[in-house]
Formats: sequence, C-alpha cells, structure tokens
Amino acid sequence: MSANEPVILTVAADPHLARLVRMTASNVAMLSSMSVDRVEDIRMVAEEAFVYACSSYPGSAFDIVFEYDSSHVSMTFDLGEAAFATPTADDPTAAYADLILTAVCDSYEKREDSNALVLTLKADVA
Repeated sequence: MSANEPVILTVAADPHLARLVRMTASNVAMLSSMSVDRVEDIRMVAEEAFVYACSSYPGSAFDIVFEYDSSHVSMTFDLGEAAFATPTADDPTAAYADLILTAVCDSYEKREDSNALVLTLKADVA
C-alpha cells in the first residue's frame, strides 16, 4: 500500500481531550498493519505526546497530523510558535513524556526549528 492522505486533527490544548486524540490515533493505526499490542502503543504515545504538547501550548489549539501506510504511523504535533515545556521540580511532565516517547516510539524527535513533536511507530504485522 502506498502512502495515503494525512489525517489532520485540530484540537484545543486541553488534557481533557486526550481521549479524542487516543481514539483518532488508534483508528489511524488500524489502517496500517499493526497488531492489537502495537495499536495500544500508538494510543499511549498519542496521549503522552498530547499531554506534553498541552503543557507546552496551554490555552491554544494545535494540529496533529497523522500519516500512515502499511508499514508505519507517524504523528506530528505542530506547536506553532510555542516553545517546548521543560521539566521542573514542580512539573516533571516533559521529562516523563521524553522517557515514555523515547522508549516506545521507533523514532521520536523534538524539532526545535519548527516547534513540532514527531513520532513514528512501525507496523509489526506483514
């Protein structure tokens, strides 16, 4: 299967909307060749990245672009002009998000030049 048109979700930076992001991510993952376990991974990283993005961009809205084909799903959280949140003693959200996203994603990067989080998970079913 070749690459498909991206799915773009514009969502308010409100952690209460994490379920919407999780459900969208799992639906996109089902369009790829992913096992149930891998779909769960997608759901988890989508939520972690969303909560992290919310801490970086509170009170605004941003786009999440889902790209997929039979071999992978990528999610790009476009934070616009917002700077990435940094961990503090009172709020370690950023450090926790980095730990989870690095451990579960096949590729995870913070693009400082464009203020975007880019996550890629490869499919595990042929």
